[in-house]
Amino acid sequence: MISQRFSIGPVGEEIAMIQWGERGKPPALLVHGTGFVADVWDEVARELASTYTVYALDRRGHGASHKPGTYHFLDFAEDVYRVIDALGLRDVYGIGHSAGATDLLLATKLLPGRFTRLFVMEPTIMDPRAVRSEGLSEESLLQVQGALRRRAEFDSPDAVFERYRTSPTFADWTETSLWAYVRHGFVPLDDGRVRLCCTPEIEAAMLRPIYEAMTQVYVGDARGNPFTALAEIDCPVRVTTTAKSWPVYKEMAARAVALIPHVSTLVFEGAGHCVAQEVPAAVVEAVREFAR
Repeated sequence: MISQRFSIGPVGEEIAMIQWGERGKPPALLVHGTGFVADVWDEVARELASTYTVYALDRRGHGASHKPGTYHFLDFAEDVYRVIDALGLRDVYGIGHSAGATDLLLATKLLPGRFTRLFVMEPTIMDPRAVRSEGLSEESLLQVQGALRRRAEFDSPDAVFERYRTSPTFADWTETSLWAYVRHGFVPLDDGRVRLCCTPEIEAAMLRPIYEAMTQVYVGDARGNPFTALAEIDCPVRVTTTAKSWPVYKEMAARAVALIPHVSTLVFEGAGHCVAQEVPAAVVEAVREFAR
């Protein structure tokens, strides 16, 4: 199946997109997590394209999308709004992973009535009813700053693949998914080397609000705390977790279940946090089952 690449928005504010399948089918919108790109959905998207017109975007700061320097939760949700509005999508099946799942959940307030259902895998969630005031702990700050030590440049795509193949984050990814990330998550340099599109500095800027949400200290910006809107979601939502992921993801999923009105749950056994890249067939089956 041939996928199509395009972008929406003016120069300097582009959101890079991929479409799988022909137009005219019900739309499904896939949103990746922090550090990745739209292409990591390829195995899932190709299967879903028999039923849906499948779209995925590079979130701001990632891939070929704009990198404006502002990475609050509502910034990403507003980008989802821009995509759906520009494409004129209705009755959207939103499918998201990690912080990308959060983008979809928060976008429902900006786009009331436009989603038919949401399938969210380990979203980043805080409970706005239990905000703590002490700010990020030293341990969390070290985790955020750790992103700055991430290696940004490699000699070649092959060198990236060999390095990442043994990394705990990517060890269980399918070969297809990992190559999709390597090919599209890096930009070629003039000397033949490649560099991360989502640089260590960008990733660290994104991780700060994520860790603030994880630890219940996120207060938002001038627009307020966006997580209060979760109680107003009016479409069915399935919140999923995985057996092998960190406990904090299960904790945040429990917060989501407590906040969202029309919610159900699912656990992927034998998989880790990046479930769609580890067991794409299981994700496709679960997505289809929820639609039924």
